[in-house]
Amino acid sequence: MAAPDFWSSQERAQETIGRLKSLRAIVKPVSEVIKSAGDLAAMLELAEEDDGYAAEVRAEIERLETSLDGLELKALLNGPHDMATAVVSINARDGGTDANDWAEMLLRMYTQWAQKNDYDVSLLDRQDNEQAGINSATISIRGPMAYGYLKGENGIHRLVRISPFNSEGKRQTSFAAVDVAPEVPDEDEIEINREDLREDTYCASGAGGQHVNKTESAVRLTHLPTGVVAACQNERSQHQNRALAYKMLRAKLVRRREEQQEAKQAAKYQNQSKVGFGSQIRSYFLHPDQRVKDARTGYGETNFHSVLDGNLQGFFDSYLRWRMKNVGPDGDDEE
Repeated sequence: MAAPDFWSSQERAQETIGRLKSLRAIVKPVSEVIKSAGDLAAMLELAEEDDGYAAEVRAEIERLETSLDGLELKALLNGPHDMATAVVSINARDGGTDANDWAEMLLRMYTQWAQKNDYDVSLLDRQDNEQAGINSATISIRGPMAYGYLKGENGIHRLVRISPFNSEGKRQTSFAAVDVAPEVPDEDEIEINREDLREDTYCASGAGGQHVNKTESAVRLTHLPTGVVAACQNERSQHQNRALAYKMLRAKLVRRREEQQEAKQAAKYQNQSKVGFGSQIRSYFLHPDQRVKDARTGYGETNFHSVLDGNLQGFFDSYLRWRMKNVGPDGDDEE
């Protein structure tokens, strides 16, 4: 970072800063625990001479144990892309207008989580529904271990509530799909042949001013061999949207390959891993009672609104433990 040409490439500079933040998120708490452990030895000597220090020693041991538990969880974030920026796509599924509203609620939930943890959030694409909510949206979340934490959100999220869009006040079940992929540098890992792509351009919808809405600035890329689609409309020029759409497509192809490797790992551990896109991973209830429960880990919380306000760490931690037990360590599958 001290090199004179460090900022000559803004994109690479941001990637380096992101890696630095991720490393500091590990190194700093490790250093603090090591220092506290050294101080604890001195506290124990004082406690042997004066019983008044006993309560202070117990409190310090409990604090250190909590810190170590947190470090053990972070040690599980050892996948090849766990430090990467997360590209989060949300799509309304079954449930009509309720599903569109639910998709927008999830968009807000992940944005709130990112902001509370001082992560950078950028809106890449948003398709509003005519009645309420969104048809789909894609955001990027940049911060320490962003993809490592968010990759467990991949799948179907179910909401059960009294529908605000039903005049009869009936209970409605609606679904939204969340797809999380790692953003990878252009030169890394995935090679995309132009002949394998179909590009469509169209007028951007929603906010953005006359220029954005009247010109075909939005870009949609379809990878024909896999059917993977990436679209971007948030930038003013078609060139900028095309560049971002390529990044999103690469991220989704990397995630697709990861899922294939995870399926092999799960088979080795003789378990069926429900981490693929399309599996129902979590249910959110507003009726008859308020609660949120993860179908994979069994972890749940009773404060529905707290979860929707972005307090997701309990679900992230439980998923990391579950994944280690059911899928095994990250990394390439060994024959």
